[in-house]
Amino acid sequence: QLQLVESGGGLVQPGGSLRLSCVASGFRFDDFAIGWFRQDPGKEREKITCISSDDNRTYDSDSVKGRIFISRDNAKNTVYLQMNSLQAEDTSIYYCAAYTFGCDDKSVAWWGQGTQVTVSS
Repeated sequence: QLQLVESGGGLVQPGGSLRLSCVASGFRFDDFAIGWFRQDPGKEREKITCISSDDNRTYDSDSVKGRIFISRDNAKNTVYLQMNSLQAEDTSIYYCAAYTFGCDDKSVAWWGQGTQVTVSS
């Protein structure tokens, strides 16, 4: 069964850090680019970053540039999102997604269920 499962979300104080994980199963993970998105209820989904199948970062949103780092461990079928200097506006539900063609949003094939990140003192 094709599946993406995010974890690592939670409550963090402003200025703090979190590392999110996205574990894939049911498909040939190292053939696919993986992206991270976030979305608040009633708002449009925002693409944050993406890493290609050959381990190249191909996109960082201006809203998080310099504060986030995406990496992948193909041996563990896992992509990580390290987030630093978190701010209240980073509060959201974070999703990972698998692409069938590069980091082209038109080619998103699967989504995870999301993990909540809350930045608050």
